[in-house]
This record gives sequence, C-alpha cells and structure tokens, in this order.
Amino acid sequence: MKKTLLRDLAATFVLLSLATVLAFLFFHFGHKNSANIALFYILALILISLYTDGYIYGIVAALFGVIAVNYLFSYPYFKLNFTLDGYPVTFIGMLAISLITSAITSSMKRQKHLIAERERKLMDADKEKLRANLLRAVSHDLRTPLTSIIGSSSSYLENYSDLSESERTELVSNIKEDSEWLLNMVENLLTVTRISGNTGKVKKSLEVVEEVVSEAILRLQKRHPDMKVKVTMPNDFLMLPLDATLIEQVLINLLENSFIHSGSREPSDLIITENSDSVTFIIRDYGIGLDEKQLPFIFEGQYSSDSSDGHKGIGIGLSICKTIVQAHDGTITAANHSHGAEFSFTLPKDKEENYAA
Repeated sequence: MKKTLLRDLAATFVLLSLATVLAFLFFHFGHKNSANIALFYILALILISLYTDGYIYGIVAALFGVIAVNYLFSYPYFKLNFTLDGYPVTFIGMLAISLITSAITSSMKRQKHLIAERERKLMDADKEKLRANLLRAVSHDLRTPLTSIIGSSSSYLENYSDLSESERTELVSNIKEDSEWLLNMVENLLTVTRISGNTGKVKKSLEVVEEVVSEAILRLQKRHPDMKVKVTMPNDFLMLPLDATLIEQVLINLLENSFIHSGSREPSDLIITENSDSVTFIIRDYGIGLDEKQLPFIFEGQYSSDSSDGHKGIGIGLSICKTIVQAHDGTITAANHSHGAEFSFTLPKDKEENYAA
C-alpha cells in the first residue's frame, strides 16, 4: 500500500514537473497563448490518470494545471489574478475539462481492471471444469479395467482346474491388456503433473520436430507392433519451443486412438505443415469417425468410442491432450473427414523467449 502511494505521488510530481518545463520552453519561444500552454497540463493529467490509482491524483493535477497557467503564464506573471477579462469562464472551462478527462480516464482504467479480473475468473473456472472432467474420467476409466482384471484373475484362480489351456491363455491375455491400459492411463496422469498448476504453462526448449515425432512413434510401436503411421512433413529443418515429453504424449494419445478406436487397420496419417508463425500436426485415420453429437464436448473427458473395445474410454486422453496443447499456447480441434476422423493441433513458433537449456 505504501509502495503504491509513493509510486503514484512520484508519477504525479514527475509528470507535472515535465509539463511545466515544456510549457516554459514553449512560452519562451514566443508562444504566449495560455490556451495552448494548457494542453501540456491536460496531457500530463491524462497520463497521471492512466498511471495512478484513484481520482485524487487527477483532481490535484487539474487544479495544479489551472493555477499554473494563471500564475506562471498569464499577465501579470507570477501573480494570481482572477480579474482578467474572461478568465473566470476560462478557469471554470479548463477545470471542468480537466476533471471530466480525469474521471473518464480513471473510469476506463477501472473497467480494464474489471475485464482482466473477469477473464482471470473465467480461466480459473475453465481450469476447475477441466479438473472435474478429468477426475470424472479417471474414476470411470480406472474402474473399468480394474474390474476386468479382478474378474479375470478370480476366474483364473477359482476355476483353474476346470479351464482349458486356451481359456487360461485368454484370461491372462485380458489381464495383460487391461494392465497395459492402466499403465498408459498412469503415464497420461503423470504427464499432466509436469504442467505448473499456478500458471498453466510449461518449461519449453527448442526441439527438433522430426526427433519428437520419431520418438513418439517408436514408443507407440513398442505397444502396438502392428501399427503403421504414414508421416508427411516439410523438408525444411523444423524447430519448435516445446516440452518434448509432453508433445510426445499428445502424439501418442492421438495416434493410439486412431489405431485402437477407428475400427480400421489402414495406416494412420501424421501430416505436419509449417505456417508463418506456427506448425500444425494433423492425425487422420480411415475408420468409423467420431460421433457428431459428442464433437462439441470431445475434449471434456467424457467421450467414449463406439468400437468393439469401447469400454476403454478415450475421454481422459483427449482432455490431457487439450491441457498440454493449451499450456504451449496452442490450439487443438477434432472433426470428421469423408473417410474417418481427424485431430489437429497447432503450436506457435519461437517468439524470442528464454527457454530452458
């Protein structure tokens, strides 16, 4: 509070002093019209209203300007004289203009603060909504594979002697598949912890796009050896400011969805295009597409697939993709094309920021 008061007083003093010095120079070079001189004080008044808090500094500046024009720049000089012809009208007019200008400027600044505060609250509400959606998606997507694992393991233990070798293998395969799904889920959740909870931003470093894409595909093909991805990207050497681990997770989530939930075994397309100020990643499959009714809410953590393994919802993965992309100041969208589904996300290029080494 004291620091703000001192700052406002200093700003008022400096601006009024500067206006007075400029007015003296203007007056010294033969421009003795007090109306023109008053413009320096009106400009100082506007700046004071912009850079200080409250109306009092603007009012003080207005009074000072009116008195200074009378005392310093109206004959007889260095004397207050309110009997000059027309001066009472000039005095009242200038004071009124100054006060109105101060009030309007202060009001505009207050509205700007209110708008900024409203935007901050909306951002906090969006974060809270996303957190709730993630929690809801986690509770559902964790419960389903866990129930399956418990059921399969119980059947294996309780009916071991009555099961054929193929039935035992099937139960163990189901347990393995659901365990891998849980591992993927945990990786997604751990990925989000890399994003700062206070700022919603990430620590970026300049990374080679080709290396990030290659690492994501290698990690994905370890899980799904049969998966094929057709990559199309510019021949130019591309570097982007990003958190490589997080963007790899986005690519893995979207590519894995295109393989598991599309209902197609055609190769997925990963198309990378360069724009003047950004780079866009497009993941396109050739399967059943997305439910049009769910498209507006697809990144809110509740989307589920219509494929045969639809008990494994993809909502949480898409929510995490959105969280990561937005933390990079990017955008992400989903749509259907004529032969399947298409996800795309765009990341901004280098803006001369300081990146982590």
